[in-house]
Amino acid sequence: MNIVVWNCRGALKPNFQSHVRELVRCHNPDVLVVMETRIGGDRAKDISDRLPFDSVIHTETMGFVGGIWLMWNADRVEVVQLAKTEQEIHVEVKVLLFNLSWIFTTVYASPRYDERQVLWENLSKVADLHNKPWIIAEDFNEPLAEEDKFGGRPVSINRSLLFKECLDKCNMVDMGFNGPKYTWTNRREIHSLIQERIDRFFMNPSWCLLYPDAKVSHLTRCHSDHYPVLMETNPRRPMQLNRLFKFQSFWLSDPSFPSVVKQAWGQQRDLREAIDLFSNQANLWNKNHFGNIFHKKKRIMAQLDGVQRAMALQPFSSLVTLENHLLKELDVVLEQEKDLWALKSRINWMILGDRNTSFFHVSTLARRKMNLITAIKNEVGDWLTKEREVASHIREGFMKLYTTS
Repeated sequence: MNIVVWNCRGALKPNFQSHVRELVRCHNPDVLVVMETRIGGDRAKDISDRLPFDSVIHTETMGFVGGIWLMWNADRVEVVQLAKTEQEIHVEVKVLLFNLSWIFTTVYASPRYDERQVLWENLSKVADLHNKPWIIAEDFNEPLAEEDKFGGRPVSINRSLLFKECLDKCNMVDMGFNGPKYTWTNRREIHSLIQERIDRFFMNPSWCLLYPDAKVSHLTRCHSDHYPVLMETNPRRPMQLNRLFKFQSFWLSDPSFPSVVKQAWGQQRDLREAIDLFSNQANLWNKNHFGNIFHKKKRIMAQLDGVQRAMALQPFSSLVTLENHLLKELDVVLEQEKDLWALKSRINWMILGDRNTSFFHVSTLARRKMNLITAIKNEVGDWLTKEREVASHIREGFMKLYTTS
């Protein structure tokens, strides 16, 4: 499923309708949100009826600013309006193809500070009303940190903290992005140029677990001072490359691991040969000894279920023994799973408390998104975006580094 959100800065512009059609042609969104349309009532309905969507929700403008249109096609998604104000629309989205439902909130935060305060309060109240998967998107009119702004006055720490406090109450995580760093520009000369990242997608942990590969992209800006933003719940998967060897710290807790080290380093070999031998043997040992922890847990749970069903029909001492054995195996696997998630998330679990929580799952997924390379600039300044081009360029760089070292 694709969602495109765009602050169009006026739906009466001559090129507004043609640009919307171009966005639909290129990115095939199931839901399109345009904001700061600056018109409402019958005029808003008249223009939205000409666009390639059969359903729409409008909000009223705030004087001569604002106005949000949430549009969709009913044969692909079912959208139920929950609530709306001039600054927000809350809907429940049901993806018909997969029968999945979640909450979607689209926001146009007022440029006026007092009205933004009302929006933060409203979002915090919505968070208390449900525990469903939830995403919030679009123009928040407030940078979160100094790195989200170039030029102009420094970011207001007090206003950013109020924004962040609202996000924390809503249990929201920034989905990250691909593409240009900023989403708004004043389009001035360099000495007075201001750029900000104020158009965003946020998700709560349960939505992240529903769509772990979701991807946000800042599209090419034209016809507005805001970039359109595309969110894909199931983007085209990147090409699978051979993974580099990674040492896992939880190997050290296993008594059989020292023999793997001794076998690789116990005989006289050159450094390169010893490293290659250890990497291969450690990977093989890890696969055979630990296997897939999640599959192993699932298998043990299935065996426990079978044993407990049998005991309910006719208990035997052998079944009691087998259940105790499986419970011990499960404890070991659960501990390994906790260590694995804590290691992957690179978070100090002793500070944060319980390790096996959705926080670690989400932080791992978020880190994986940030580490994913989708584009790279070559020596002459050209951007390479095709997967094979990126992989080939990285491989050539490693080869040059290896041969010159």
